[in-house]
Amino acid sequence: MLIILQNISLNTYLDRGASTNTIKSYRDTFSLFLKFAKSDNDIPIDKMTLETCTEKLVEDFLNWLKKERKNSISTRNQRLSALQAFFRYLQIECPDYMYNYQQILSIPKKRYTKASFDYLPLEGMKTILSLPDMDILKGRRDFTLICLLYDTGARVQEIIDCKVSDIRLLDPATIRLTGKGKKTRIVPLMSNTSLYIKQYINENRLNKTHKSSHKLFVNRMKQKLTRSGVNYILKKYVDKARLLKPELIPKKVTAHTLRHSKAMHLLQAEVNLVYIRDLLGHADIKTTEIYARADSKIKRKALEDAYNNLAPNKQEIQWKEDHELLTWLQKLCQSDNNMYS
Repeated sequence: MLIILQNISLNTYLDRGASTNTIKSYRDTFSLFLKFAKSDNDIPIDKMTLETCTEKLVEDFLNWLKKERKNSISTRNQRLSALQAFFRYLQIECPDYMYNYQQILSIPKKRYTKASFDYLPLEGMKTILSLPDMDILKGRRDFTLICLLYDTGARVQEIIDCKVSDIRLLDPATIRLTGKGKKTRIVPLMSNTSLYIKQYINENRLNKTHKSSHKLFVNRMKQKLTRSGVNYILKKYVDKARLLKPELIPKKVTAHTLRHSKAMHLLQAEVNLVYIRDLLGHADIKTTEIYARADSKIKRKALEDAYNNLAPNKQEIQWKEDHELLTWLQKLCQSDNNMYS
């Protein structure tokens, strides 16, 4: 089984164009699965075979994730997807235990309610961008990083993977982003943002030809920034902004919150969902539609614009006493009583 795992990690995932984070997620899933089999089922890793991989073992593993590791339903489903992808692959490559595979593939994912996302109002975003110290090199780097994250609506991994050669400063300025599944998209840069990036590149001497393959943003050790590093930088200014204007800053703000904020601001500016989808790099516009469903202001405005008042004016509604109608109703009741007497 270990040999098959090695082959699938080296060949299948790379052939599918899976991202580094996806491969790491699958790696972690199998590491946990093998450790669980050894600790709770007394199956040594070197004795693990495809025959021992049963539906019950996988279900016990999923329950262990919930009870022992306190994993959420979404994490549980993610681990299950990784295992099922492996056994789906084995159906073709090694069909000897097809019945086992099909039982594992039939394990359903659990339903759960997705948590609502937070986003910053425009004034909150402006407050955060006003806080980096522009008199020092580090402050100018932080400002450019946060500005680029917001302006492009990029995922944090897309920005930290960005190289100097991915920036095009000639008019119209653009940035090339590589997202999930190694898919590349070109995102336009606003004039102010392109100016900040140009100044940042020149100041850090990244405009030399031999530095075109260098990462755009690095830490003080000249190494590529990490996801936690970017969130650490952002948190610094978010905490300061919350002290200044607490009503504008949500309880939790991460680099991904800037992505949500950009999408919501574009939607509120009545930008077409198709353009927002392309900017964010969503494969399906249904994913982008969550922003339209989340904005109650847009819903209210749409309803108000489409509203037609069909009800009569209150002043026009007057009750007119009709003696003939009352007489007819009284006679109707009397005739009914005579019928049943």
